[in-house]
Amino acid sequence: MAGSRLVLEGRISIKTFILGFSVVTIPVVRTLFGRVDWVFDYLTETPGKIAMCVHVAVVNGLLLLLYRGPLYKVAVRACFLGVTFGCGLIISFSQTTWTHFGWYMCSLSFFHYSEYLVTAIINPRSLSLDSFLLNHSVEYTLAAVSSWMEFTVEKLTVPELKQLNWLSLAGLLMVMCGEGLRKAAMLTAGSNFNHIVQNEKAQSHVLVTSGVYSFFRHPSYVGWFYWSIGTQVMLCNPVCTVGYMLASWRFFRERIEEEELSLIHFFGEDYVEYKKKVSTGLPFISGIRVN
Repeated sequence: MAGSRLVLEGRISIKTFILGFSVVTIPVVRTLFGRVDWVFDYLTETPGKIAMCVHVAVVNGLLLLLYRGPLYKVAVRACFLGVTFGCGLIISFSQTTWTHFGWYMCSLSFFHYSEYLVTAIINPRSLSLDSFLLNHSVEYTLAAVSSWMEFTVEKLTVPELKQLNWLSLAGLLMVMCGEGLRKAAMLTAGSNFNHIVQNEKAQSHVLVTSGVYSFFRHPSYVGWFYWSIGTQVMLCNPVCTVGYMLASWRFFRERIEEEELSLIHFFGEDYVEYKKKVSTGLPFISGIRVN
């Protein structure tokens, strides 16, 4: 950890994520007072929709009063992810056929928020709005939208495909393990971790080979790889499961080769020896070849 205190942006992100997550309190209160039979009704009935819009508007107004400039940009993103996580939780614990999509919403929003928060903890110097990974790439956005479209179309045309609970549970397990491995890798690497491949070695940059790095050379990529595929298994999206698998494999193959060129340049024979002993962790990806 870079310091004893979490940087201001990190503290603001926690507060505003929780503020956004407070959306769960409205349907819970309405349910306790017998206003709706199930919490999910809150998202489908007209009064519930109005209540949510009012809640989001009031929260955003509060953020505008409290923060300005860059801090507002951090706050509004964290708050949005908190709202998404809250809505996903509402759906997940409701009697509805959309339960698995609720799991997906929780998984996606938690992934993006935790990327920012962990970066704020381990490497605040590299912290930026990009640390949320919400604007990772056009391809990433298209992949996400494609998965939503496939889920919706198949749910309307082949609804029984979306009720394979055992498959969705397997996907949820993949998501949880992948997320856990990635965050463990980030925390183990500490200030050595960066979302952007580094071409110049910093003075504090050291070769990390302990913890999860003793099992995989690129545990953060392994975690992200299985997390991304797991989200589609969880949604029972056969087309996107295959698509995500191929696209992620190609992306990480190229990313690992690019990164290992820098690592060999930084650490020389030490990294070459480490490379011989520990695999990348990803199937059929061996990394850059060393003569």
